[in-house]
Amino acid sequence: MQVAIYGKVFKQENAPLVQHLFNVLDEEGINTFVYEPYLEMLRAAEIDFKRDVAYFDSHLDFVMRDIDFVITLGGDGTILYAVTLVRDADIPILGINLGRLGFLASVERQKVKEAIHMLKKGRFMLDKRTLLRLESNMPLFEDLSFALNDCTILKRDTSSMITIHTYINGAYLNSYWADGIIVATPTGSTGYSLSCGGPIIFPNSGNFIITPVAPHNLNVRPIVISDDSVISFEIEGRSDNFLCTLDARFETITSKHELAVRKCEFQASLVRLDGGFLETIRAKLDWGLDQRNY
Repeated sequence: MQVAIYGKVFKQENAPLVQHLFNVLDEEGINTFVYEPYLEMLRAAEIDFKRDVAYFDSHLDFVMRDIDFVITLGGDGTILYAVTLVRDADIPILGINLGRLGFLASVERQKVKEAIHMLKKGRFMLDKRTLLRLESNMPLFEDLSFALNDCTILKRDTSSMITIHTYINGAYLNSYWADGIIVATPTGSTGYSLSCGGPIIFPNSGNFIITPVAPHNLNVRPIVISDDSVISFEIEGRSDNFLCTLDARFETITSKHELAVRKCEFQASLVRLDGGFLETIRAKLDWGLDQRNY
C-alpha cells in the first residue's frame, strides 16, 4: 500500500502529530510519497522518517505512480488544493484536521493511528463529490478551471456594486445588483455560500446553489437548481476589473469575459471512516445543542 502525504504549511506546534503519523505509517508497512515543498519543511523540522520517503510534485505523479490514497495535513482548504493535484486520477483523499472547523478534513488529531489502521484494513466508505467547471471566452485558470466548493464573481477595485446578468441554459434568470455572486456545489454549500445566507445541501443531491453576495434588492434570495444546468454570466460595473475565484484560486476578469459554469466531468473521492453528513453538520454547527443546559 502506498499513500501520498500533502500539506501546504508546516507549523512547529504540529511536529509531534506529524512525527506520530509517519511512525504509524511505518508500523503499518505503508510506503509514502510526500509533496516536495512540504517534504523540505519536514526535513528542516527534523522529522524522523523511519523508512525512505519519495516525493511528488505534480498531477503526473498520480498518473504515473501507483498511489492508493492521498492523506492531507491541514484544514478543508488543504483538501481543496490537493484536489487540484489529484484531478481526474480518482484517488481517494483522507483529511487529517489541523485546522478549525473541518467539514472535509474529518480525522481529528487524537484518531490518527485508528484512521490509518482502518484505511489499511479497508474499513471505510467513499463519498463522491461533484465538482464544477468554469468556461470562458478568454483563457482563465489554465488547466485548473474546476472547483470542489464554489466559483465566485466579485467586485474588486471599487466599493460600488456590480451587475451580473445571469442565465440558466440560455434563459434569462436575473440581473443581480450585488457585491458578487456565488455558484456552489453541495460540498461548497457549507462554505462561503452558507455565510452569505445560502442553504445547506446534501452532498449527493445533484444541485448547484446560486447565492448573491450582499444584494441590493432584499427580495433576492439564494436559489437551488439542477447541476445538469449551465449557468452563464455577463458582468458590468463602474470598475474595469472584477474578481473570479475557483475555491481559493483567483484571477482578474473584465466585462469582456463571458463566463459559464457547468458540472465537471470528473468527481472527487473523499474517504469517510465513520458517521456521515448528518453527524458532521450536527458536530460542526452545534445543532441540537442547548447552551442553556451547559
